[in-house]
Amino acid sequence: MKVILLKDVKGKGKKDAILDVSDGYANNFLIKNALAVPYTKRSKEILDQEIDIREKEEQKLIDEYNVIKKKLDDKVIEFKVKTGANDKVFGTVSSKQISDKLKEMGYKIDKKCIKINDAISMLGITNVEVELHKKVKFNLRISLVK
Repeated sequence: MKVILLKDVKGKGKKDAILDVSDGYANNFLIKNALAVPYTKRSKEILDQEIDIREKEEQKLIDEYNVIKKKLDDKVIEFKVKTGANDKVFGTVSSKQISDKLKEMGYKIDKKCIKINDAISMLGITNVEVELHKKVKFNLRISLVK
């Protein structure tokens, strides 16, 4: 029996996959637990429509992220930090602090999107990668000043 998966099923396939499984497994487990629907001409049309809608929404999101990227790419964000002897910085600048500073500037970027390779704990400029989407990445320059 052919079915279309509505959710990921461990060991069988991902959501939207079309599988050929035994009738008993399909009826007694997949369909009964709302993990799949029987494959019909109509269910295939609905699946194609949903996939098309998701792709359009994702493209719209990517376009919005590209606008943010153009505005912030290689922009310098300045942080005033306290220093000790020999200009040693107390503490480090975290992705949360960068995210909060971007929110103040009007950009809502989650701290999980900000990738810091080395701790930002020295005066000067450090490059930080921001990944808004797997297709939209850019560099942000963080400047630490006294």
